[in-house]
Amino acid sequence: MSDSPQPPVDLDLRLVRYFTAVADHRHFGRAAEALHITQPLLSRQIRQLERQMGARLFDRTPQGTRLTEAGEVFLPPAKALLRSSAKAVARTRAAARPSRVTIGYTSGLIVTPAVQELRRLHPDADVRVVHLDWKEPRRALLDHRVDAVVTRLPFPTGRLRVTILYDEPRALLVSADHRLAGRESVTVDDIADEPLPRVPGADPAWSAFWRLEPRPGGRPVPDGPLLDDLEDKFEFVAAGQAVAIAAGTGGHRLRPDLVMVPLEGVDPSHVVLATRAGDRSGLVAAFRKCAEARLTGPPEAAG
Repeated sequence: MSDSPQPPVDLDLRLVRYFTAVADHRHFGRAAEALHITQPLLSRQIRQLERQMGARLFDRTPQGTRLTEAGEVFLPPAKALLRSSAKAVARTRAAARPSRVTIGYTSGLIVTPAVQELRRLHPDADVRVVHLDWKEPRRALLDHRVDAVVTRLPFPTGRLRVTILYDEPRALLVSADHRLAGRESVTVDDIADEPLPRVPGADPAWSAFWRLEPRPGGRPVPDGPLLDDLEDKFEFVAAGQAVAIAAGTGGHRLRPDLVMVPLEGVDPSHVVLATRAGDRSGLVAAFRKCAEARLTGPPEAAG
């Protein structure tokens, strides 16, 4: 006698989101903190999902939390399901509110002049602004979470329209007591033996650009600490564990224990406006014009 077919499971997207959070953090406590819920509640929700799925998704070990074989199989379609859901909601909302546009930007960049100009030109439009993590711009655009992003190259630009707004010089970020902190400028040769941070899973082109790879003569770049969050680089640099390459004019301090020194002989960073290729939104086109007119240089150099 053959087994009867299993009834379909109506997945709760909230539980799927909880599952992906635990999978990403590999830790129930950190996932609960990121989700702004308690750890006991998160544990109960994961058990509920496991009952629905008919499979254990996580194993807890002294080293943390790891996916079971079933969890590894479920993770890619779970993330795809959440992306598809977010895209469906965003497209539906966009269709219902044709006068709405969401502008994204990444750390260290200011979009206020262009946003204010767009609001002046389109006072009835719902213009929203959101901060994005450094690795989010392309995915946020393709998932329709934002309609335009002001960010820095390099990053994958497939299916996007990218407009260069201005260039920023790259500078060396060091601790205030570093041997190079008092220099007027430095070159790549000056930091040949200095370790630079690494970001696991970073786009290879992005990593090469901000680690200055490859070096002349093929010399490898000394590896510094691994960064779970890009913002952690400030702590590592301040502690003297590494130096870092950053966008900026140099010669000014981000905080008392850090100094930026101009870096000579390297190409600048390009600040760009990215939108979805083929997007026909009038507000997106209007924002592009505002950005090209108002975002013409770094904040300290903008007129």
